[in-house]
Amino acid sequence: MNLKQYKYLHLDKKALEALNFFEISHEELPDIIAYSQERNWLYLIEAVHSSGAIGELRLMQLQKLTKACKADIIYVTAFLDKPTFRKFIADIAWETEVWIADNPDHLIHFDGDKFLGPYTETT
Repeated sequence: MNLKQYKYLHLDKKALEALNFFEISHEELPDIIAYSQERNWLYLIEAVHSSGAIGELRLMQLQKLTKACKADIIYVTAFLDKPTFRKFIADIAWETEVWIADNPDHLIHFDGDKFLGPYTETT
């Protein structure tokens, strides 16, 4: 099975272009990109089982790629369960979020002066 063919289950390329998002064919594309039009927030979500956690290096890469983006960015690492999260906790970058599938109604926020929301230079 060629997993690359499944990278895009749904892709609204025009909407991402309107947000000035980086080139879609880029190899650094997160596992999931979701957009809240109401808040103008773009969620970049990495599934730890396929891409690893959003650590400091990955966060810097994503920040560089999204520098020109018109939406505010929220970085999320997704885990299947707490035992898996515990294995990666030391790798999670500050100013990111963690979502755990077996506790879907909760997020873990890594530091900062507020809960869920994008970090800007004025934050």
